[in-house]
Amino acid sequence: MRQRYLVADLFSGAGGFSRGFELAGFNVVVAVENDPPVAKTYKANFPHAYLIADDVKDVSESTIREISGLGRGDFDVVIASPPCEPFTPTNRNRMPNPLDRILTDPIGQLYLHAIRLIAELKPRFFVIENVSGVAEGPIRKVIEGELRKGGYDEVYFNIIRSEEYGVASERVRAFVSNVKLGLSKRRPLTVVEALEGLPEPGAPWPPNHDAPATLPRKLMRKVPKLRWGRSLVTFEGAGSRRFRNYIRLAPDRPAPTVMGSSRFIHPFEDRLLTVREQARLMGFPDYHVFLGGKDSQYNMVGEAVPVPLAQAIAEDLLSRLKG
Repeated sequence: MRQRYLVADLFSGAGGFSRGFELAGFNVVVAVENDPPVAKTYKANFPHAYLIADDVKDVSESTIREISGLGRGDFDVVIASPPCEPFTPTNRNRMPNPLDRILTDPIGQLYLHAIRLIAELKPRFFVIENVSGVAEGPIRKVIEGELRKGGYDEVYFNIIRSEEYGVASERVRAFVSNVKLGLSKRRPLTVVEALEGLPEPGAPWPPNHDAPATLPRKLMRKVPKLRWGRSLVTFEGAGSRRFRNYIRLAPDRPAPTVMGSSRFIHPFEDRLLTVREQARLMGFPDYHVFLGGKDSQYNMVGEAVPVPLAQAIAEDLLSRLKG
């Protein structure tokens, strides 16, 4: 029996999904990511993996075989996290017609390219992560239909809350897979537990714990009076829904959803969280580094699959592979 099962990671981002699988004992062999600072970040954290720094639209099974020597039927698992912007309600510019979001929007079409590559690679298991909206209505039917065309008759839309699996931030996502995931729940971590042991910002270790940028003076004046759970600003998403930002974190509960645009106020100090502190909320180990500009680093953290949840998914699939 093999001890190291093989994984390909599509839309790998900074590597939250990959990190969870590697912690569970998998070997992530190939990753695809074309955003330059994100690709550099991934390679810095997974130097052993073959990184294809190209648009997924231009990647095929033959591309992966050429770079890694592995192709159709060789991968045990393919994981993928296509961009969520066309589907998320926080995007006020998303297309009104749900079908257009996946069939017409060029970014939404990337979800279909993830399915195409899965069909070409024919892994034993696949898991595609995105916002929960992909599990509804006509978008769900398109995804089901394309996966069945690709040879996977069983398609499951697993709606999972990250905080139920040892993550210190709330997050609801749809994980589409060819098996019904059965994960072992853990109690959620609180913000205080996640941040425990970190030195003051600016210390030489851990990385990405530099002093955060200061807020504009108008907002900064409001911070000392900001109570736990309250926000400094709101913004408008799709359908005129309102969303909050610059939230003062409550110390005794998980943080709200960490997004690429998220910036949080420390529960006890009148400052923004550092990139490392937000990475702690998502379960990244301190040795996982983020490269590029500060905004890019925050985005990488917010767009990742939380590491403890990724590990829980990996452990479930590992038990099936061994069984």
